[in-house]
Amino acid sequence: MEQLKGISIFVQTVEAGGFSAAAERLHLSRSAVSKTIARLEQRLGVRLFNRTTRSQSLTDEGRFFYERCLRAIEEIRLGEAQLESGRREVRGRLRVSMPALFGRHCAAPILTRLLDDHPDLELDFSFSDRVVDLLEDGFDLAVRNGPLKDNPDLMARAIARQSMTVCASPAYLEKHGVPQTLDDLARHQGIVYRRGDNDKAWTFPAVAGPPREVLPKSRLRLDDLASIADAAVEGRGLAWLTCWLVRDRVLSGELVRVLTDVPSSIFEAYAVWPRSPVMLPKVRLAIDTLAANLPRLMG
Repeated sequence: MEQLKGISIFVQTVEAGGFSAAAERLHLSRSAVSKTIARLEQRLGVRLFNRTTRSQSLTDEGRFFYERCLRAIEEIRLGEAQLESGRREVRGRLRVSMPALFGRHCAAPILTRLLDDHPDLELDFSFSDRVVDLLEDGFDLAVRNGPLKDNPDLMARAIARQSMTVCASPAYLEKHGVPQTLDDLARHQGIVYRRGDNDKAWTFPAVAGPPREVLPKSRLRLDDLASIADAAVEGRGLAWLTCWLVRDRVLSGELVRVLTDVPSSIFEAYAVWPRSPVMLPKVRLAIDTLAANLPRLMG
């Protein structure tokens, strides 16, 4: 930065035709302009101007330096113009982290269609149930399910609501009966989602107070939701899953929803991105597109 000091005033002096005209253009004193040029000459070790009492003209070294300064300034202006254009246009690489199953089946197909209308856009998806550090891992956007932790470095927007349902295969229900109340779940086998060392309880909204948590007895625990749906189809027990995940299997008759009179738990899906004074168009477009299209898949 020290090397750049004085260059702008030098260029303005050349273009203005002299120290006095430059001083007027820059709203500086003639003495300030003269001293700035003198310091620049001292640093460069050359004389940039031939001085007389009435005028200043470029030396050969000054003319050489001026031409290089113009090229540098033009490069800076071009860079600024490209950055400004990038803030207005959907272009460049968009890195998105999303939960594996929700991402593959719901979010990714929606976002991939953006490539059809935006030829300068590149998409880079990472499918993982791990909660990534957007700043450290270099992601522009993340899709997350469920409650969010407060983080002053991140922004968030709700983009969809997911309702849960209890379901089982017709064969299982014929053999073990259809549960009518939450208390009935105690006598049924559940296919439980396990994350790490923790079994995830099934939660149901209460009329008053906190949600009711139920954890059926289980001989089968899995850490993959699609595998839980597969096991439910095989008749291994009741499963508590998102409605969008089992919709096709319910329509085909492979699974039957039960406890439909019991209020369903609702989980929000969020778009999360690093806090910034300006949101890039590619990020805004992705968020708006998810918010407009994801709710049609939920339910």
